[in-house]
Amino acid sequence: MKKIRKKNSEKSSLEIARLISRAALDKKAENLLILDVRKLSSFTDFFVIMSGRSTRHVQGLAESVDGELRLKKLKEGSTEGLQEGHWVLLDYGDVVVHVFYTDDREFYDLEGLWHDAPRLAVDGA
Repeated sequence: MKKIRKKNSEKSSLEIARLISRAALDKKAENLLILDVRKLSSFTDFFVIMSGRSTRHVQGLAESVDGELRLKKLKEGSTEGLQEGHWVLLDYGDVVVHVFYTDDREFYDLEGLWHDAPRLAVDGA
């Protein structure tokens, strides 16, 4: 297991969610949102949900997000669904990232399932 840099280990889960969001937006993620599920969930603090235009775009978004966190030595996580490219889940403990192919996002409707969760701005506003 790689060591997390001390200066980065003190980042809050919200700061990590926003960093993930900015990295994804740099790669043209669509309809990105951050859901604050701290009061609704015991397994994570935030969901970052985004869409990609194709399976390759979905894979690229997931790889970019994971690469950014590894580069900054922020979090070690697990990945599911990368080969298929329809719904990729990146689990970083306090932040869970869902990267969907557009049609699959509509079908699974996580935003509707977690409709009570506040939506947060990427930029901190």
